[in-house]
Amino acid sequence: MAFSVAGGHGAAVPGPGAHAVDGAPAAPDPAAVPDHAAVPDHAAPRSDSRRVLGRRGEDAAASWYISHGYQIVARNWRTKSGELDIVAVGQGSYIFCEVKARTSTRYGAPAEAVGPLKQARLRRLAAQWLSSQPQRRRLGVRFDVASVLAGTVQVIEGAF
Repeated sequence: MAFSVAGGHGAAVPGPGAHAVDGAPAAPDPAAVPDHAAVPDHAAPRSDSRRVLGRRGEDAAASWYISHGYQIVARNWRTKSGELDIVAVGQGSYIFCEVKARTSTRYGAPAEAVGPLKQARLRRLAAQWLSSQPQRRRLGVRFDVASVLAGTVQVIEGAF
C-alpha cells in the first residue's frame, strides 16, 4: 500500500506538493481502535460493497496515521448531526479526518467530494466531539481529508 501526503488550506484536492511514501512501516491494526456510536446510525442503508470499500478506506487511513506517529482516539464517532471518520492526536493537534474511498475517478477524485457544506458539517461535529471530552488536552485543531483510490492513501493535511 502506498501513502502520500499533501498540505494546504484551500480546497481538498491533491496539490503539486503531494509525495509518495512507499514501504511505510507496518502499523498496528486500526481495527483495534473501537468504533464509537453516540446515537444509532439512521443513515440510508448502503450496499455491502460500498460499506466494505468505506471500511477498508478508513482502515487504510487509520494505518497511515498510526505509521506516521499519530494516536487514533476515535473512529466512526456519531451524533444525530453526522459522523467523524477518524479523530487522531499528534504534532500538537487534534486531527479530524474525513475519509473518502473510491474504486475509480469516474465521478472525480475522492477528495473532491468534501465540499463547503461537508466541511462546515465536519467543523460542527469536531466542536461537538471536543465539548464531549472532559479530559481533553489544550491542543490545536486540524482538518484533513484522506483520499483512498486503488489501494493508495493520500492524506491532505490541513485541507480546510
